[in-house]
Amino acid sequence: MKLLVVGGGGREHAIIKKLKENPSVETIYALPGNGGIAQDAVCIPEIGAKDLDKIVNFAKSHNIGFAVVAPDDPLALGCVDRLHEAGIPCFGPDAKAARIEASKVFSKNLMMKYGIPTARYATFTDMEEALDYLTTAPIPIVIKADGLALGKGVTIAMTRGEAARAVRAAMEDRVFGDSGNAIVIEEYLEGPEVSVLAFTDGTAIRPMVSSMDHKRAGDGDTGLNTGGMGTVAPNPYYTADVAQVCMDTIFLPTLAAMRAEGCPFKGCLYFGLMLTSDGPKVIEYNCRFGDPETQVVLPLLKTDLLTIMQAVENETLSDLDIEWSGGSAACVILASGGYPSHYEKGKAMTFPASLPANVALYHAGDKLDGQGRLVTSGGRVLGVTAVAPTLNEALADAYAAAETVDYEGKYLRRDIGRRALAAMEGQ
Repeated sequence: MKLLVVGGGGREHAIIKKLKENPSVETIYALPGNGGIAQDAVCIPEIGAKDLDKIVNFAKSHNIGFAVVAPDDPLALGCVDRLHEAGIPCFGPDAKAARIEASKVFSKNLMMKYGIPTARYATFTDMEEALDYLTTAPIPIVIKADGLALGKGVTIAMTRGEAARAVRAAMEDRVFGDSGNAIVIEEYLEGPEVSVLAFTDGTAIRPMVSSMDHKRAGDGDTGLNTGGMGTVAPNPYYTADVAQVCMDTIFLPTLAAMRAEGCPFKGCLYFGLMLTSDGPKVIEYNCRFGDPETQVVLPLLKTDLLTIMQAVENETLSDLDIEWSGGSAACVILASGGYPSHYEKGKAMTFPASLPANVALYHAGDKLDGQGRLVTSGGRVLGVTAVAPTLNEALADAYAAAETVDYEGKYLRRDIGRRALAAMEGQ
């Protein structure tokens, strides 16, 4: 079978590596892919993830048997709708369902209407009204651009001045473009954060192993928010009791709400959760695999990924048993110096001759130059993931492997997993 994966980052590389394990897979095409992904798939760099016409034409002309649309932008634009219209089986939500991520206003209103626990909030399309609201709102407070913003549309404001600047940046300076036409201002929640990705066919749901992301650029959770500087799985705060509460009050009610709104969700639904003193609450939904959560979750998956994705497409997920390994996984992101602000590209990369069997490199922001060398091409360059029986071992192996990769300006956080280890010691 020939597969097509839309996207070109570390998440897509993790998906491709897992799909390759199925013996029926003949060829995987990545549109556009990247330099490192080219080791595992046929990359088509001239077709971008948002070039829907070209994606559909390529799928038809290359007899694609199954497609996976991984990033948020093409999902929101209706890539799955277009592929289905062309008769191509596909994993991912249609455009109506993808609104659960593509519009913060839609998702917050959905949760309010159906009683799904989340932070108190207000929505605004007028900047002056938003600024007026901030004069009496409790601080700290969270400002969110309504639309997609590459994971950077959220500001946790510790002062009223910072909150006002975030509102003006989104609505007046338009730093997020049309995504800032509307904003959500919401209550600041406190507690451990948990990421839970889940396979769902619209009715049945199979949560994956929980994970803990590290969003801030600097050690000790300092600096700017990024797309994610590292992850560990499972998340020690996500106990069996917490998982059951989430299933009963968040996961199943969300699926029921989407069905009731006429937009059932099929694909990977990401739940960003805060475990507050009042119980688990939704911080955000994503309509796809998280990045870099995917890089620690999929290595722990024992069941064949393509079989799961086909069951989602065929709405037979309830018939499938999904197995996970009992170990831990850790991913350390190697970034370009200066990320998420200004950073330089085009830095030549060197790699070890071989890696331990429990370590994988997921290429995110690199490309092949004219001499066939891998060079940096993005802010987050590489995810170094290790799987081991314990989290301590996984972290040690991931950091050891990270030291064997080099390029000018390489930057990484040195404290990935520290909070998780502390939580485990306290249990």
